[in-house]
Amino acid sequence: MAKTYLDEYEKWRNSGKLTADELAEISALADDRDELILRFGAPMTFGTAGLRATMKTGLGCMNVYTVAHATQGMAALVLREGRADDGVVIAYDSRLNSRLFAETAACVLAANGIRTYLFDDIRPTPELSFAVRALGCAAGINITASHNPKAYNGYKAYWEDGAQLAPEYAAVVAEAIAAVDIFTGVKRIERDALAAHPLVTVIGAEFDERYLEAVLAQRVNPNAIPAVADDLRIVYTPLHGAGTRLVPEVLRRAGLKHIFPVLEQSVPDGNFPTVAKPNPEYADVFALGAAIAEREQSDLVIATDPDADRVGVITRTPDGSFTTISGNSMGALLLDYIITAYRETGTMPPQPYAVKSIVTTELAAKICAAGGVVMHNVLTGFKFIGEVIKQHETRGEGSFLFGFEESYGYLKGTYARDKDAVLASMLICEMTAYYKAKSMTLYDALTALHTRYGFHAEKNTEIIIAGVDGAQKMRAMLDALRRNPPAAFAGRRVVRIGDYRAQTFTHLPGGQTEPTGLPAADVLYYALEGGDTIVVRPSGTEPKVKFYYMMSGKDAAETDAKFGAYSAAVNELLG
Repeated sequence: MAKTYLDEYEKWRNSGKLTADELAEISALADDRDELILRFGAPMTFGTAGLRATMKTGLGCMNVYTVAHATQGMAALVLREGRADDGVVIAYDSRLNSRLFAETAACVLAANGIRTYLFDDIRPTPELSFAVRALGCAAGINITASHNPKAYNGYKAYWEDGAQLAPEYAAVVAEAIAAVDIFTGVKRIERDALAAHPLVTVIGAEFDERYLEAVLAQRVNPNAIPAVADDLRIVYTPLHGAGTRLVPEVLRRAGLKHIFPVLEQSVPDGNFPTVAKPNPEYADVFALGAAIAEREQSDLVIATDPDADRVGVITRTPDGSFTTISGNSMGALLLDYIITAYRETGTMPPQPYAVKSIVTTELAAKICAAGGVVMHNVLTGFKFIGEVIKQHETRGEGSFLFGFEESYGYLKGTYARDKDAVLASMLICEMTAYYKAKSMTLYDALTALHTRYGFHAEKNTEIIIAGVDGAQKMRAMLDALRRNPPAAFAGRRVVRIGDYRAQTFTHLPGGQTEPTGLPAADVLYYALEGGDTIVVRPSGTEPKVKFYYMMSGKDAAETDAKFGAYSAAVNELLG
């Protein structure tokens, strides 16, 4: 007979492994059926993005038991590949329990005879990616929930190239987790034995130097910031996260003289007391920084998320006020700047290429076409950008210029295989300096881009689908769209449908098909007559379905009108 959520609940209650507080926590749930199902109905799914959930006691949540269980699965993969001596490096961010979970993972790896490197304090996610490569490790583990609310934590798994696990390796880990009991099948030494364990090495500030050197090597024009350093003024906030030391440090080393930190948000704190959500995509996180920027007459306010892999910016407008630059617009600006700076200095590397996700602005494709740069499209997730880099390196061809996603993640260079807000902050300041020397702001530069290539706008909406059957409802929503594909949105005919689960594009009205050339994913893509696109995909980290609208027009008023019509059409379609 299959185990039920009540069986699992009783197993945890009677395990003899829980602390008194943990036992009291779940005992209080005895009459709360929905909560019991959420916590004990099924384990978290270990996929290519690892794990992410709220921090509670239970099989479906982030806690020391599920972290140890996942790490036993990672250990099985490393041992299967014969890579125990190469080891695994572990990093963590400022979230509640992140250090505890990181040390728990180290205890499991050491107990399995695997060499383990553990950072001595919080570090940016991209430094973990860099460390996997620089230390020659088999794998990496990062404890973070990125930009999620404070109740969440997560477990990201990386392989030897510094990118998150490929699907085939994630499947091995998932099978290994399923094969061992969460309480009796996990090997683990005691936490107080970590410091003296012969297989455990703690790494600290000396390694930061190697990482910062790699980041600084990605400057396109090292003279740009020094040329205007007396006048360039930047406000920076790490949003209580891991960017607090290394972002200001790399900006200083790049030549910036005037950096104004948001002191209230520079103290690492997993409660994120000054923001509702520590996400640089949201305008409210800039409130404290904007006040400082007004006082200090700053050019920009830069915010990085808790694990310092995403970066958001507000910049001056012609009337002196501040406005947000979206992730799509910032990626387009950086791509154009990198190409322009290389062309102006005669240093463009051979066979240049860039990479973006399928939900990222098509303005980037136009910039690449004009600059003689090949553009590659991939599924959402930076591991897919890393895969394109790996393929080019394996073939010994191409020079990677830049990769980005609309969700505020950017990478230049091949020292890492994940988005890097430390690097991006430096490049954004370099680009700002370049335009400041021309008496332009980033707002002016974006306006010039739109003048050159046409006005582009991208907007997102989402539908929250929480609850015990949330994942099932999300799948059902996309399946309904597959059964009854829309012929038009707001009067604009659909000319091509991409079903990334079926890995096909279908051209309409003829019905001719062609392969997407990308891995299978539960994503639908609608190309409309006139060039606009709408993409639908479930979030990989939160209980919601996301809708992406990528539009062009003569100005913001036209694209705003399109967005209103398209989103209304989607709402009507979904009932």
